[in-house]
Formats: sequence, structure tokens, C-alpha cells
Amino acid sequence: MSIPDERLKIVNDVFSLSQLFYIKNQLRMDGYDKESKLKSFSFLHSQNAMLDFVFTVDDPVAWHSKNLKKNWNHYSFLKVLGPKIITTVQNNYGAGVYYNPLIMCDGRLIKYGVISTSILIEDLLNWNNLYIAGRLQKPVKIIAMNENVALRSALDKNLKSAVTTAFLMLPESFSEEDLFIEIAGLSYSGDFRMVVGEDKTKVLNIVKPNIAHFRELYGSILQENPQVVYKIQQGRLEIDKSPEGQFTQLMTLPKTLQQQINHVMDPPGKNRDVEETLLQVAHDPDCGEVVRRGLSAIVRPSSMKQSTKGIFTAGMKKTVVYSSLKLHKMWKGWLRKTS
Repeated sequence: MSIPDERLKIVNDVFSLSQLFYIKNQLRMDGYDKESKLKSFSFLHSQNAMLDFVFTVDDPVAWHSKNLKKNWNHYSFLKVLGPKIITTVQNNYGAGVYYNPLIMCDGRLIKYGVISTSILIEDLLNWNNLYIAGRLQKPVKIIAMNENVALRSALDKNLKSAVTTAFLMLPESFSEEDLFIEIAGLSYSGDFRMVVGEDKTKVLNIVKPNIAHFRELYGSILQENPQVVYKIQQGRLEIDKSPEGQFTQLMTLPKTLQQQINHVMDPPGKNRDVEETLLQVAHDPDCGEVVRRGLSAIVRPSSMKQSTKGIFTAGMKKTVVYSSLKLHKMWKGWLRKTS
């Protein structure tokens, strides 16, 4: 897929060069006007989808210092505290990403996040927050990326982890669409915004019109996975749901998810090791539900802290506007569902 000149112009003209950045891909969202081809979490109106960038930087202090000189008006009141404090807020609170939303750039409304390369790699490998890692489990357009073996490996591992986790929550036989819906929903498990602020059909809206994009992203992983029979022509998959098969899958899950599953299952005071707990879960008929509870234990606090942090990084005025847009979209989704 070619990269529209519009997106390159915004990046080259407005932002400092970063290690990696992505924009939500050109995916059609069910329930929106067909002119809104850019998949985004926010819509001002159907003809003007917000472009969503994430920049990965090796040195956030240097990046914010340069960006403050060039784009001072993008930041909230935190800008007066300087790049070091901004970086502290970015790294130590919420999900490790600093967002500047509702920016008008070259006639397009955008929002952009900044995350440290090291924090992103940790999230991709271990699912510490499953925030940016969760977004990168969906089809996105990577516009530019320097050679970084560790980051490329972590991106691949994140996709494989998403597949394995989804397998544990699915039956023995299922469709591609079932799998992709499960994958797309991983980072929304326990997210309080799915109760207040997000369209309840969001995951379906992401997946249903974009099966081909998900297939392109996950096809080779599924074909190379020895634990799945992938019937490409029929769009069907079969997996090993034996305790032995599930234990193998559980042992390859990201570290933080394993720890949260252990916490869910471990009675107070018993302090069993993780492997012992995972073996028990592998034999549990409710294995998938246990995994889902583990995911919620990661996503719920992460999403709440990041949203609270957004009040300070966006500023009160933008927070009110942004929240209003979210609620409006949720209301429109509810109306579509009931009509």
C-alpha cells in the first residue's frame, strides 16, 4: 500500500525524525460514511477522520525539547515545566505514552503520541500495559522505521502473543473472523472506556470490513504455527484444546499476563509459582475466562491511569472537547444498534 503524500508532508514538516511511527491504517469502519477511510479512535464528523500518529523515540527529552521549540502550542500547561518533566510524566505515569490530541496540521485534525523505544519494546514483549502494544495488534501503517533488530523482533513477538492468547479464549474450531475479533478485543478487555466513552460495537466495526488486512498481518504467523490447522480456502481454523496443548500456549504468554493469571488463581497465602498455576489453568474448563480476567487486570488500571494522565497532557479544554466527541460517537453507535 502506498503512503499518501499528505501523511508524509505532515510528518516531515511538523515533527522531528523518530525511530518509528505509525498511523492508523486506511481501514473502513462499519457504521461510518465511506469517505472516512482512515481507521481512528476519534471522528469530528464523517468526512474528517482524525489522523492518529505514534512516534517512538530513543531520547524523549531531546525529542520534546526540539518539538517544544517547533510546536509550543501543541502542549498543555506542562510545557512551562520543560522537556525533562514532560518526559517524566510520559515515562512514569499511565501507559508510558504522551499524547497531544486535537492538533490542526496542514488542514487536517491529528493527535500524536510519543513513547520511548525501550518502554515500547518492554510493552510489546511483556504486555506491561498492553496499550501501544494493543494498538499494534491491529493493522496499522508503519511510515518510517530505522534499523532496530530488538524492536522488529518485539513487534513480531507481540503479534504471535496476540494469536496465542486468542487461541486460549476460542473453541477448538472457529473462523478467521472469530479469531480477528478476539485479537482486536484483547486491548479492550477491562477497559473502562468501553463502558463510558466508546462505541460498544467498536471491535466489530474494526474487524468486519477489514478481514483482508488482518489476514495480511497474521497469515504467515498462522501458517507457521504448529498448533493450528489453518484452512485458508474455507477461512477456518482448528487448534489443540487438550490440557497439554493449552499448557504449551500458556507457557509462551507474555510475562505480565502470566503473572496476572497467577494472581487471579493463587489463593491468598499460598504463593505458588507461575508454572504450577498455569498447569492448573490448562486443565480448567474455564481456561479462556481465566485468561480474559488476567487481561482485564492489565488493561483496566492501564487505561484508567492513561486517561487520567490525558487530562494533564491535553489540558482541561481539549479533554472536555475530546471526551464529548467520544460520548457522541458512543451515542451514535447505540442509535445504530437500536435502529
